[in-house]
Amino acid sequence: MNAMSLQFAPGLPWPVIGLLAAVVVLSLCVALWRGLSGWALRAVAALVVLAALCGPSLQEEDRDPLSELFLILVDDSASQFLSDRPAQTAQARDGVLAQIATRSSLEPVVRNLSEFTLPSDAETDEKTRLMTALKQALAELPSNRLAGGVLITDGVVHDLENAPGLSAPMHALITGRDSDWDRRLSVVNAPAFGILGEEVELRLKMETLGASPNVLPPAVISVSHDGRPVEDIPVTDSKDIVIPLVLDHAGRNLIHVTLPVEDGELTGRNNEVVIELNGVRDRLQVLLISGTPHPGTRTWRNLLKSDSAVDLVHFTILRPPDKQDGVPVSELSLIAFPTQELFIDKIDEFDLIIFDRYQLRGILPGGYLNSVRDYVRRGGAVLVAAGPSLASAESIARTGLADILPATPTGRLFEAPFLPDVTDDGLRHPVTRNLLRHAPEGGWGPWMRHIEVEPDRGHVILSAEEGSPLLVVDRSDEGRVALLASDHAWLWARGHKGGGPQLELLRRLAHWLMREPELEEEALAARATEDGLTIQRNTMQSELPNAVVTSPSGDEALVELMPDDDLGVFEAGFATEATGLFRVTQGDLSTVVVRGAATSEEFSNPLARGDLLQPVLSPTGGDARRIEAGVPSLRSVRAGRPAHGRGWLGYVPQEAYVTTAIRLRPLAPAALFLTLAALALVAAWLLEGRGRKQVTS
Repeated sequence: MNAMSLQFAPGLPWPVIGLLAAVVVLSLCVALWRGLSGWALRAVAALVVLAALCGPSLQEEDRDPLSELFLILVDDSASQFLSDRPAQTAQARDGVLAQIATRSSLEPVVRNLSEFTLPSDAETDEKTRLMTALKQALAELPSNRLAGGVLITDGVVHDLENAPGLSAPMHALITGRDSDWDRRLSVVNAPAFGILGEEVELRLKMETLGASPNVLPPAVISVSHDGRPVEDIPVTDSKDIVIPLVLDHAGRNLIHVTLPVEDGELTGRNNEVVIELNGVRDRLQVLLISGTPHPGTRTWRNLLKSDSAVDLVHFTILRPPDKQDGVPVSELSLIAFPTQELFIDKIDEFDLIIFDRYQLRGILPGGYLNSVRDYVRRGGAVLVAAGPSLASAESIARTGLADILPATPTGRLFEAPFLPDVTDDGLRHPVTRNLLRHAPEGGWGPWMRHIEVEPDRGHVILSAEEGSPLLVVDRSDEGRVALLASDHAWLWARGHKGGGPQLELLRRLAHWLMREPELEEEALAARATEDGLTIQRNTMQSELPNAVVTSPSGDEALVELMPDDDLGVFEAGFATEATGLFRVTQGDLSTVVVRGAATSEEFSNPLARGDLLQPVLSPTGGDARRIEAGVPSLRSVRAGRPAHGRGWLGYVPQEAYVTTAIRLRPLAPAALFLTLAALALVAAWLLEGRGRKQVTS
């Protein structure tokens, strides 16, 4: 293909030529004003000279036509893999490519959404950023060759605000079917935290989207708390679901609500929600009963009063009822021990009861101690810090509490210095794990007394001389019990011969008794990371089975947990790019974790639709068509004409080309310009000379 055009190569700068042209025009005006007869010929001569100075040339180009580009952008986001959408996508792509193959001037450019670099904040939010990808694809293509394009998508697009300006018709082929339907579960309102023991309300809603069947079975949702089933609740479509809950432990509480997936439903990815509530204690109620004043009493009191969230009720028995000192009761300023109120009426209000060197003196009848035993079995917590009386006939182990105590005293009392030691079980138990790291330089200081006990159940986590149990912890039905077979822990607080981590030990012990999640000895936890998940298991076992990770898509993977540097802790990483709700199961323990969002925006409404894209397509003359109605034919149209019609979609050829050679030829030889100018001047001279002769005659 050849093309010619006129070009100029001036012999003088354009401003000089312009000045000469101005002089010529001025001269012609003077000639006209004076009525000179040869002005026209002189004008011709001047114009010929000016034209010669401009250097006119003919430029001839050899051009090779370029093919027209047709962009095919395929949406391969998560929602595009629902139902038979992958098959529809392949059908549309192959159909368009087959039509382009019959047009020699049309060249396809096929790109997938996953090939493009998305913004850093979009890596885990699982949204379809089709417009961002389209903008990047257009930036990579020469705009003068783009004849049109087609988006193969389900229309679930979340970045319409990033739509680029389009100069060629852009169309959309929509996957999915008109008969698709789906149910979704969404959170209407959920608090960020809840006070332990108080009821909180969660509000959810179930909605049916699309062309649902006329008859659906009644819907029932299942609610679980930290992996434990709570209840099943029947629900009605489009009506708020109120779920009352009472949190039973502080820290992270995961509420998992699931809706069964019905046959024919598009996806189950939006049939479950996870709500994370932070459990906070309003006030911790602790009852401390000191059987007799001693140096350790202040240690317990200081520990418990140092926490502003603790309401401490402390009774010290200063004068037993059988004391005969002759002082009238009316003259005593001591407060009577409110046994009925503490141990019967309000015992369930306490989170922890501590018996500090308590001994039987007839103050608490057996019925009250039996009430404490029942309180533990219902979920309460008791700590016995034993004094010498534990080995005597006045031992608390001779009451109904013996049914829940994890060890039995033998009656032997050792009053000699010894160094507390962490046992093998203690190295794994959260109460004493890493406790050796808190030892002062030179090691722990000694204690001076302990009672010999024989463990019956539970875990011995601290020992005295020759492995004699010192601290034993156990679970009794729903509650927890700890027995400290010495009353000399206060020596560590005083720094006796270096002291020891008394505050850390007793703090952990009290928090374990009150069920702080981070101190559970058998617990499975998972947290989301940038690369996937981190799974952690606290356990008293030395070997564990593999954990099973269930991804949001339902795929299962086995993960081997490896021992951490700390005994009793196993950990593993699970690499994944998926977002949503993951389930982790190991033995009889399970947990859930959300990476990104439990129900991503991608699956909030997965029904295919084309109306969202119309504001982007319409300005270009494009249109959205469903693939289930067939793949439209392609048709070439002129710019400004309708770009779609019944059964067809249009593209506009741009007639782009590349220049392979350029040739320049002067419009006329320089001698010709000079000859023409000379002839015009001679003719003007002759004409003016004849005019002068006529005047003379």
